[in-house]
Amino acid sequence: MPGAPDASSVGGMRLGVLDVGSNTVHLLVVDAHQGARPIPAFSHKAELHFGEHLDSANRLTAECELQLRSFVDEALGIAEDKGVQEMLAFATSAVRDAANGDEVLGKIEAQTNVAIRVLPGIDESRLTFLAARRWFGWSSGRLLVLDIGGGSLEIAAGLDEDPTVAISIPLGAGRLTREMLPGDPPSAADVRRLRKHVRAEIAATAGTVLREGRPTRAVATSKTFRQLARIAGAAPSSEGPYARRTLRHADVTELAQRLGRLSVTERTQLPGVSIGRAPQLAAGAIVADAAMDLFELPELDVCPWALREGVILRRLDMLAG
Repeated sequence: MPGAPDASSVGGMRLGVLDVGSNTVHLLVVDAHQGARPIPAFSHKAELHFGEHLDSANRLTAECELQLRSFVDEALGIAEDKGVQEMLAFATSAVRDAANGDEVLGKIEAQTNVAIRVLPGIDESRLTFLAARRWFGWSSGRLLVLDIGGGSLEIAAGLDEDPTVAISIPLGAGRLTREMLPGDPPSAADVRRLRKHVRAEIAATAGTVLREGRPTRAVATSKTFRQLARIAGAAPSSEGPYARRTLRHADVTELAQRLGRLSVTERTQLPGVSIGRAPQLAAGAIVADAAMDLFELPELDVCPWALREGVILRRLDMLAG
């Protein structure tokens, strides 16, 4: 990739964002302008589900490394074809927690010259908060942002663009499904055990998150929250990002109870639920229900921007500075 332009030359630029998530590897090409919203130009993704490619020593398998390398090669070709000027590449909890995550990324960098930065969980939380703040604006006052990923739950709160509190907890929907909900559908005993575990973990953060006051606005990002909102009657993605989407706690509580009784196949029949995400949706609903209950949130606004947009916005801020 050509080097990044200096700040004085940037009116607009085309960025490639390579997001190595716990479930999906995603290349997003955007036209980015300082002072304006990033405009998506092209998207390419593959579901790799890193958590399913860990051996007994918590190491990513050779097959997983090969699949990731293949995707990076594809991404480089697409980026060249689409005129990308700079590639921003990052990885989240699945690679961060793998015993050989740094080793795998080091090999890929040596082979492709693409440096994939492993984001600490707190950075994930801060960047997602930045995206939500820019989307909803200053009129939202004190903001609380929840993001349920495949490997972790991110929580951030504050009045400014940089949150006062940023927390990452290993309560991702994919992780919890693998470790605590083995059945299809899971047993009632396993669901109860997971519910107890999740609530204890989130409750331990409640005082820290709410110490400076209750939020004026509570926001949810991530595929898990979007799918829960869609099942509960929110507008489909075809209506675009500006359609207001909310998620009521009463609906989440009902879904947390119902989804655990459904098989994966039955979950895929629900509105907006993809085959790849259906297995972990019951665990995601249990996390969402616990967070809304323990933080006393009657409703969440669903934000279309999340970590990727936060990475883009932070990069533009750096260029402007």
